[in-house]
Amino acid sequence: MNQDLSIVKLLLDASWVVQAVVLILLGMSVASWTAILRKVFALKRMASLNDEFDREFRSDISLNSLYSAAVQNARSSGPMERIFASGWREYQKLRERRVTDAGTLLDGARRAMRVSYQREMDAVESNLSFLGTVGSVSPYVGLFGTVWGIMHAFTGLAALEQVTLATVAPGIAEALVATAIGLFAAIPAVIAYNRFAHDIDRVANQLDTFIEEFSNILQRNLGTLPAAH
Repeated sequence: MNQDLSIVKLLLDASWVVQAVVLILLGMSVASWTAILRKVFALKRMASLNDEFDREFRSDISLNSLYSAAVQNARSSGPMERIFASGWREYQKLRERRVTDAGTLLDGARRAMRVSYQREMDAVESNLSFLGTVGSVSPYVGLFGTVWGIMHAFTGLAALEQVTLATVAPGIAEALVATAIGLFAAIPAVIAYNRFAHDIDRVANQLDTFIEEFSNILQRNLGTLPAAH
């Protein structure tokens, strides 16, 4: 590329509106990449913790022992373990109140798990709407910068008696840079949004399946389950 048409040179010579648009887009890009990296690590850690607890849940460990471990590891536990703990805690509270009706015990545990499930899904979906906003808005912000840049370029050309490609190219090029940076910010955000949405749906299905499975265990064995310790 000709040095006179380098991106840095074009941005330095651009109008302040185009420069402001580019700075906004770069800020959105940095923020979206930060959110993307955090979400990648968070989902990987969540999947690992859920799988670890699922193996323990299906082992010969008693429910009381699982609950005790969940209470001790409350800060480092995964969503599935916290959902289990909320359901078992509610079961314990109802048993302490001398509730013996199986339907009441089961409904109470299920409601507690559903509340915990919704809380976990709200946490795992955090920043997802931000990525969707970046992916949908960035191209239009870049397009605004491009339109403004082209208007500014043609306004400057109006004072020239002879217009050539050499006089038109820099103004048009600096305007198009805004659109390019808008796409640069939008494309990764859209790809990440779609990928995370798919992964979060899998997490939601996994947690929902666990709630139903644990509820079935409670329903089958409610009369023989140990009292709270």
